Amino acid sequence: MKDLKHLYYFENMLQEANNDLVRQATEEGKIAIGSVCSQIPEPLLNLPGCFSVRLRAPRTGSIDMGTYYMTSLLCECCRALLERALEGGYNFLDCILAPDACSQMNRCVENIEKLQLCTKDKFFVEYADVPMKCDETALKHYVRQMKAHLLEPLHDTYDVDITEEALREAVRHHNEICRLLNEIGSYRKEHNPRITGYEFAVFCLASYACPQYLLIDKLRETAEELKTRKAEPNNPFRARVVLIGSEVDDLDLIKLIEESGAMVVADRFCFGSFPGREEIPMNDTEDALLQICRFYMTSGQCPRFMNTDKITERKEYVDQLAKEYKADGLIYQQMKFCDYWGYERASAAHIMREQYGYPVLSVDRPYVVGGSGQLRTRTQAFVESIEMKKLQNEDRKGGVADE
Repeated sequence: MKDLKHLYYFENMLQEANNDLVRQATEEGKIAIGSVCSQIPEPLLNLPGCFSVRLRAPRTGSIDMGTYYMTSLLCECCRALLERALEGGYNFLDCILAPDACSQMNRCVENIEKLQLCTKDKFFVEYADVPMKCDETALKHYVRQMKAHLLEPLHDTYDVDITEEALREAVRHHNEICRLLNEIGSYRKEHNPRITGYEFAVFCLASYACPQYLLIDKLRETAEELKTRKAEPNNPFRARVVLIGSEVDDLDLIKLIEESGAMVVADRFCFGSFPGREEIPMNDTEDALLQICRFYMTSGQCPRFMNTDKITERKEYVDQLAKEYKADGLIYQQMKFCDYWGYERASAAHIMREQYGYPVLSVDRPYVVGGSGQLRTRTQAFVESIEMKKLQNEDRKGGVADE
């Protein structure tokens, strides 16, 4: 296929946390807000005069210092982020707004705060308690937490506009980003897709890691470009998979899977488009903050939600994605030592295989996976098993027809 015009540009932006677009936004006087989890509603981080950056540690090498402060038994992502902070990689931030969700990530952020690794004069950290259940009581608590630990500190420290109109404008901008990415990603449904899972992941990840208002024109151009892009004459992929699990900000993981013959047609992981890039429906009768929080609580697919309805919903959500994107199998992955996804991966992999009938590959992985020969071998074997199953099904159908 012909290379997408802006693919290299976006790939280049993802090589650094403090990339050219981040520097441009800070030079324009925008408030840089560090985010570490999807439990904090993204529109609240992109209010007028602000932009959000989901913290990553691209091109990670040694994480010895991060391990020194956090031990080797905690998530490598958290240790890598702390390592990058110790190197001065997040000095552009004006604040970090974190949910009290994952204790390992909290420990990472606490170290950044206590060691004073971000050096701007007004830099601050806030932690918001977010729901573990989905009901009206949890929603009221969620709204109070967002007011007390996000909106009010931003207003008091940086005089950020937190009015009703400012919130609605942030949602409108968020929804436009989502619409464009959904349009771009929808081509993955095609029998012979005109965009690969890796290419889509580049655009989607950039929308988390770079100031969105500086990306939107290039996303519009890409959406228009894809309308006339021609797919490869022969589909190079032998299987279609949904990738599910904990955060994936290392694009080499998706590249490895696709080089092994399986196209990632849908992305149900942190930094992915499901549900992170779903539009927020708004009405004119309720407060904007209430509607935003309700959407994030009801649409959230994080295993931190532990009520029975949510546990069941997560399996049904994956099943729905697999059917919509015509997936042949599922890959459940988790970062090593991730508590929430460790439990979810173990149970969901079994349930999706035994009750829903999908071929499932279940793996735990390091933060950086590009050179993992073992993972490549397992993925290749998984693709071959899917092909064998397809052949067996065709033989059965042929046998019935012959009879």
